[in-house]
Amino acid sequence: MGKDFYRILGINNSASDDEIKKAYRKLALKYHPDKNKSPAAEERFKEIAEAYEVLSDKKKRDIYDKYGEEGLKGGIPGATGQDGQFTYEFHGDPRATFAQFFGSSDPFGAFFGTDPQRMFETHNIFGGLDDEDMFGAQFGGRGPAGAFRSQSFNVQGGGSPKRRNQQDPPIEHNLYVGLEDVDQGCTKKMKIKRMAMGPDGQPYKEEKMLTITVKPGWKAGTKITFQREGDQVPGKIPADIVFIIHDKPHQHFKREGSDIRYTAKISLRDALCGTRITVPTLQGGSFALETTGEVVKPNTVKRFQGKGLPFPKEPSKKGDLLVSFDIKFPDTISSGTKDILMDLLPN
Repeated sequence: MGKDFYRILGINNSASDDEIKKAYRKLALKYHPDKNKSPAAEERFKEIAEAYEVLSDKKKRDIYDKYGEEGLKGGIPGATGQDGQFTYEFHGDPRATFAQFFGSSDPFGAFFGTDPQRMFETHNIFGGLDDEDMFGAQFGGRGPAGAFRSQSFNVQGGGSPKRRNQQDPPIEHNLYVGLEDVDQGCTKKMKIKRMAMGPDGQPYKEEKMLTITVKPGWKAGTKITFQREGDQVPGKIPADIVFIIHDKPHQHFKREGSDIRYTAKISLRDALCGTRITVPTLQGGSFALETTGEVVKPNTVKRFQGKGLPFPKEPSKKGDLLVSFDIKFPDTISSGTKDILMDLLPN
């Protein structure tokens, strides 16, 4: 007994051309083997393609309606209404049928195409499917159109890979910035190499210069993202390029948020008796710090307001400059010196 192509497409034998197309569109998307991983999907996909090829062709459909599948493939004399014979054999490539119908062999590409704006052109994509059928045709079941719309109009990536091309993970690069640049702000030029697609669709390597504007006071860990500047690969959304700010080691200062710390190295004598220290600043100048009349302890810290880095959200205000001390103790002392110190220093 021959195949019932009407039953395969789920339509009756009086179905119009639009109903045949609608049925094929829905079932082909549902059973495409790249999307449907059930064991029977491949064979079902092939049956659907064959049924559509026969019923969408008026000549083949007329013969099928009159003689059935045997009439198509067996060659019944006079089947064309003339003295000759008509024979038909399915080419056996359901993907070719799919590609001819949708313009793409990819079930996801066929659904959305390469232009994100097509997501809004539901009439052109679905050819008049009602809201529930539109949802079911792509995702293998019926569902509320509202749920479909709420998840489909975000064209910037993310979401289920069944509904749009996937985006590669972000490509991160460390960007080391000096404290002087953080203090004043600066512009950095970063050259990247990536794969690009030419007008002819062929990939090629290119270099691109990205401009990064570092704002005054930006903290380590700040991320600057260039959307979709990664390799251009067919079927994928280019990855984002992300630069992460890091503090470049400084010869004088260590950053602590918006504060900066300078460590002055002094001798034990200077710590006890006092001294004059020259403290540098980020702006290139310096100022004098007197400790005469006080004892500098290992945990002593001097704070100078407004000489640090700008606050990221209020660049007109700055943090503080902290001066701490690294006291150098002698490795050894003579017996005579010990006696003197024992007499001079309090218990």
